[in-house]
Amino acid sequence: MTRGESGHMQEQDGQENSGGNAAGGLDVKAVAKAVGFVHLHVHTSFSLREGALGIAKLIQLAKANNQPALAITDTNNLFGALEFSEKMAKEGIQPIVGVHLNVDFGDAAAFGSRADDARAGRASLVLIATNRDGYANLMDLTSRAWLDPGAGDLPHVPIGQVRHCSAGVIALSGGPSGPANLAFAAGRAEIAEARLKTLHGIFDDRFYIELQRHHAPGAVHDSELAKIEQLLISHAYRHDVPLVATNEPYFAARSDHDAHDALLCIADGTMIGEQNRRRVTPEHRFKTREEMQALFADLPEALENSVEIAMRCSYRPRTHPPILPRFTAADGIEVDEVAELRRQAEDGLAARLAAHGCAPGLDEDDYRQRLEFELGVIIGMKFPGYFLIVADFIKWAKQQGIPVGPGRGSGAGSVVAWALTITDLDPLRFGLLFERFLNPERVSMPDFDIDFCQERRDEVIRYVRQRYGFDRVAQIITFGSFLARGVLRNVGRVLEMPLGQVDRLAKLVPQNPAAPVSLQQAIDGEPRLSEAARDDDQVKLLLEIAGKLEGLYSNASTHAAGVVIGDRPLVELVPLYRDPKSDMPATQFNM
Repeated sequence: MTRGESGHMQEQDGQENSGGNAAGGLDVKAVAKAVGFVHLHVHTSFSLREGALGIAKLIQLAKANNQPALAITDTNNLFGALEFSEKMAKEGIQPIVGVHLNVDFGDAAAFGSRADDARAGRASLVLIATNRDGYANLMDLTSRAWLDPGAGDLPHVPIGQVRHCSAGVIALSGGPSGPANLAFAAGRAEIAEARLKTLHGIFDDRFYIELQRHHAPGAVHDSELAKIEQLLISHAYRHDVPLVATNEPYFAARSDHDAHDALLCIADGTMIGEQNRRRVTPEHRFKTREEMQALFADLPEALENSVEIAMRCSYRPRTHPPILPRFTAADGIEVDEVAELRRQAEDGLAARLAAHGCAPGLDEDDYRQRLEFELGVIIGMKFPGYFLIVADFIKWAKQQGIPVGPGRGSGAGSVVAWALTITDLDPLRFGLLFERFLNPERVSMPDFDIDFCQERRDEVIRYVRQRYGFDRVAQIITFGSFLARGVLRNVGRVLEMPLGQVDRLAKLVPQNPAAPVSLQQAIDGEPRLSEAARDDDQVKLLLEIAGKLEGLYSNASTHAAGVVIGDRPLVELVPLYRDPKSDMPATQFNM
């Protein structure tokens, strides 16, 4: 860990600081006291329909309070890890990657009458990556949380898998939804103690008992929360487990609480007026270091440990140049990609010219010279495998009678692509330039725009998975957002406003899928919306809440076209997700 010019703690990629005074000569305790507090349990809008903090907003809040480091711990996913890491680092703030993960402790039967419900044994842990191995383990755990449970089950992993993937990971006991808190709240102190001992045994000095202080109306009485806190502290002191303070913010400021409350209702299909529903308190906001220091003034070690944990983290995910898989023969045997590309291209060009002849004014030497030039560029840029892989699945699709488009975009300018039947347009006949597609002066990945028959596209993907490995091929996740019309209807429902009234208001927002109109733009351009807000306080509230939720991520699905092929199991490179509507995994990172 080093001190940057701004005074912020900054990570050094690939190095781990295990605490103590070994952090480049730093006195950890002195730094911890000086910094005061670091947020280690934060939900962004990637905690879908649960978190209301966009990453840009999070950066703004952290900078405003001169916070040197920050962790995000979204629920069961690493959706935002890469974006968060890159953007935070650019702002001089140390990004720490973690996850709020649902874990099955396998002790549901101990809860007596709830023994028939396997989910009774589940609770949440906060797991934070300290180094490269730790991040790899978080990718493995979050991938398994989505891929392993059966249909209809919620994302989770068994405690045994957490044990297997514990290296390089710091664990926090999870706060109110953690395994000990839930057991204490159910009056099962012996289960809570057993779970804490299990976690201490797995993580040793990388396990911390997490304390949060919120008023929680409608859930557990404040006196019960205070009692649970004392039980946690007692266990920590008896078993020499360090304490850590967190706040688990879901939104930016107290004034955002009502909007977040509506978000939870949208997620759960409940109404604002219902009493027995999920909710958090106005204190689940992004508090300043000073506010947290005041809140935990009686437990300074819990504050200092939040900083110490940040100092133990020395790795962040980064963007990486494309890692291309190797092309293999149909039997899986590796081939010389350069020789294979040259052979297929020369044979393919001969077949094309035999079938179609040369363009007017050109002869076969012109085509061969162009082919040789392109091959030199493709080989020099180390892309022969890419061309062979794309050609392979296109040829297979055509052999199966699956309609394939002639090729669009800059790739249509390549004679090699034409010879390999990737495209069906003769570039020389139409004067198309190869340099628009690949140019050594501007190194970038080749990009073929390929159209497959919509009804049979899945067959092509299935072939690619069989050809290159089921664990090496995935689709790409995409995130839907709350748009103006949709968010008005959602918020109107949870406010229990008349359906006809909400429908009329929503229809005042112009519908333009190509360039969606924001709610504020609609209000500025449509006097009837402003008038309705002035005349009706409930409409005013509707517009205020909808405006705060607009733009937040609302759901995850799979990209209509994107497919990733890796040179190794993809879980070693990127966390994976499964859309409930698909049996094929997708990356947790978007395009």
